[in-house]
Amino acid sequence: MSRSLVTRVVPLALVLLLPLSGCSDDETELHVQAAASLTGTFQALEKEFEADHEGVDVKLSFGSSTTLAEQANDGAPGDILATADQQSMDLAVDGGSVAGEPAEFATNALVLVVPADNPGRITGFDDFADTDWVRCDDDVPCGRLAVSLLDANGVTANPVSRELDVKAVLAKVTSGEADAGFVYATDAVAAGDEVKVFDVPGAQDQLNPYFIAALKQAGDDDLAQDWLDLVNSDKGRTILTDAGFGQP
Repeated sequence: MSRSLVTRVVPLALVLLLPLSGCSDDETELHVQAAASLTGTFQALEKEFEADHEGVDVKLSFGSSTTLAEQANDGAPGDILATADQQSMDLAVDGGSVAGEPAEFATNALVLVVPADNPGRITGFDDFADTDWVRCDDDVPCGRLAVSLLDANGVTANPVSRELDVKAVLAKVTSGEADAGFVYATDAVAAGDEVKVFDVPGAQDQLNPYFIAALKQAGDDDLAQDWLDLVNSDKGRTILTDAGFGQP
């Protein structure tokens, strides 16, 4: 091969290799499955976590605690499970998908919210029952808590709909599709001026405990533990408290 040919071939080989090296992807994903009521707080924690873990992309999935626990038991990809009650976490534990001992990390109270313009002219818990009101479905944590508190207060009226999770209840209220709805205190805080808030008698005596645990299908046990540590750190507790969560 002539010297001039070698000169031409070597630069071409280098050019072909450069795009290949630029396409390598060393990013690690951490999949966190969490109750819908944790949306705002876990999004804030996601930013903190990614800032402290270069090359890690946190993937958040929110929904009904019961559904997420069932999906974990079915082997759905996930590193962390956070539920809005103990019953849902127990479901995951009994299904064999949880690694280690789940830890309680927060509590939440149920409140009654109405749209800011209050079309039902509701003045408190005593006069919501004759309006178009909504709550969570019986099989999810916010629904189970609502049923318990309604029973304790002797309310026999039925809602116009039962929603899959607390975010759906809040959406019905803020959109004006419902005159009132039962949501967590944290959801009322997140809604801000879009809603008016009324206390539910006995709510402080029936708080929903929130539990968190690593899953056996976790791709990186150390990374999963880092997320657990962040949630339980002073920074994590501050984020939770500012959102309206109570301490465990």
